[in-house]
Amino acid sequence: MTATLNYSLSKLAPAAPQPLDIFELKESNVRSYCRDFTATFHTAEGSTLTSEHGQVFIDFFSGAGALNYGHNNTVLKAALLDYIGNNGITHGLDFKTTAKKAFLTTFEEQILAPRNLHYKVQFPGPTGTNAVEAAIKLARKYTGRQNVVAFTNAFHGMSLGSLALTSNPRKRAGAGVSLNNVTFMPYDRYFGDGVDTSLYLANMLRSGSGIDKPAAIVLETVQGEGGVNSASADWVRAVQAIAREHDILLIIDDIQAGCGRTGEFFSFEALGVTPDIVTLSKSISGYGLPMSLVLLAPHLDVWEPGEHNGTFRGNNLAFVTGKAVIDHYWSNTEFAQTLKDKADQLHQGLLGLSLSFAEKAPNRLKGRGFFRGIEFEDSALAQKIAARAYAGGLIIETSGIDNQVLKFLPALTITPAQITQGLHILKQAFAEVTTP
Repeated sequence: MTATLNYSLSKLAPAAPQPLDIFELKESNVRSYCRDFTATFHTAEGSTLTSEHGQVFIDFFSGAGALNYGHNNTVLKAALLDYIGNNGITHGLDFKTTAKKAFLTTFEEQILAPRNLHYKVQFPGPTGTNAVEAAIKLARKYTGRQNVVAFTNAFHGMSLGSLALTSNPRKRAGAGVSLNNVTFMPYDRYFGDGVDTSLYLANMLRSGSGIDKPAAIVLETVQGEGGVNSASADWVRAVQAIAREHDILLIIDDIQAGCGRTGEFFSFEALGVTPDIVTLSKSISGYGLPMSLVLLAPHLDVWEPGEHNGTFRGNNLAFVTGKAVIDHYWSNTEFAQTLKDKADQLHQGLLGLSLSFAEKAPNRLKGRGFFRGIEFEDSALAQKIAARAYAGGLIIETSGIDNQVLKFLPALTITPAQITQGLHILKQAFAEVTTP
C-alpha cells in the first residue's frame, strides 16, 4: 500500500523546472532578434545559417543589411586571414596604416572618382549611429545653426543625437530625456500618392513659419526600419533644390540602403542628386566587421584635429575586407548586372506572392533593388508570416511603425536557387497564416 501511495505521489508531483539557458540567465532584457530567431546559431556560409543542432536556415535578413556579401565570404575571408597571419595592425585609432592607405586609395579610384564624387572621408566610431552623430555635429558646426530637418518614419540610430532624428515613438521613449533641435517633415507620399510633400517642406521653410532655419536636412532614400518606404527621384531632387535655395546641407543616410542594396553602390546614384554629406556603415566593411564612414564635401571639412574622435575609429581589419569588396565586386560592371538579374528574380517572386494572396491578405509591394518589403493592411500578418517562415527555415524580419511590413534583405551574393527556395518557404508561410 505504501509503495503504491509513493508511486501516485511521484506521478502527481510537478516536473522539475528546466534551468534557464545562459542567455536568459545573464543577458539583458534589451535583446530582441533572438526572441524571434530562437535557435543558437553555430556556423554560417553565404546565405545560410546553421544552428548548433544542425538546423539550416536561408537568410533573407543579412545581419540587418550588414552582410550584403553573405556570411564568411571566401574572398573577403582570405584577405582577412592573410592580413592577420602577417601581423597586420588591428587597432590603430587614426594612425596612418598600410591597410587604411590601401582602402582609401581603392575607395577613391574605384568608387568615388568614377562617379565624379569629390568627398573627403571621415572615420568616426564604428557604427552607423556614430556616423550620423558626426554628420549632424559637423553640419551644426559649419552652419552655426542647431535645428535639423528629419522625416516621418525615419530611423537614424539609437544614440541621443541620431535618436532625435528617429520618428518611432517606442524607440524615442528609451532616451529618458527630451530629444530636441529636430523638426519633422512628411516623407514622400506620406499623405498619399497625390500629395507632393516637398511643397509642404518648401512652404514651411519660408520666413514666418516659426521653424528655426535648419543646419541640415537628413533623409534615407529608402526607409528601412520605417517600413521600406522608397522616395521617388523627383521628390529627392526637389528636396535637394530646396536645401540649396535656403543654404541648408543635404545629408543622405545610406547606412542600410547603400553599398549596393538598391542596385548601385550608393542609393542616390539613380536619383540624380549629390548630397553634401553621406553616412555609410553596415556593409561598408563587407564582412560584418564594425566600420562607418562620413563622406563630406571638401569645403565642409572644418573640424579641428581631434574635435570628433573615438577609440575604435580605425578598424584596420574592416579596411582590409572593405578593400577586398571593392576590388572583387565593384571594379567592373559584371557584378552590378548579375545583381540586377537577381533583384528582378526576387521582385517577380514577391510580386507573384503579393498578387496571389491579395484577396485573403490585402497588401502592397514596396522598395527597389534588393531592398523590398510587403506591407499588409492587417498589421498583425507580417509578424505571423515571419514566424511561420522561420519555422520553415527562412529568416526574415519585419519593419514599420506597427511591424506591418515584411522586409527582405537577402545578400547580394545569394544564389538564384536560394532565392527560389526562400520564396517557396515564404509561400507556404503565407498559405498557412491566411488559411482559416
